[in-house]
Amino acid sequence: MQQLEEQMKAVKEKLEKAKNMRYKAEARLETLEREEKQILQELEELNVEPHQLEEEIQRLEKQITEEIDRIWELLPSELKE
Repeated sequence: MQQLEEQMKAVKEKLEKAKNMRYKAEARLETLEREEKQILQELEELNVEPHQLEEEIQRLEKQITEEIDRIWELLPSELKE
């Protein structure tokens, strides 16, 4: 009988642990969903579609590189060394 009670206690503890893990996972999911919504809203404000994000990053990197090159060209030669 005592062994049965110990097993029941162990199962109860495992269920409680699983329940706590579930609550934490649900809370994390809610946080991630809020963050996703905020990111999508920011992308919309920037007029960038989520599926175009990689393309937009590449475009901006290219633009930055071109601007840096242009700035270097404008510097006097004695400052370039």
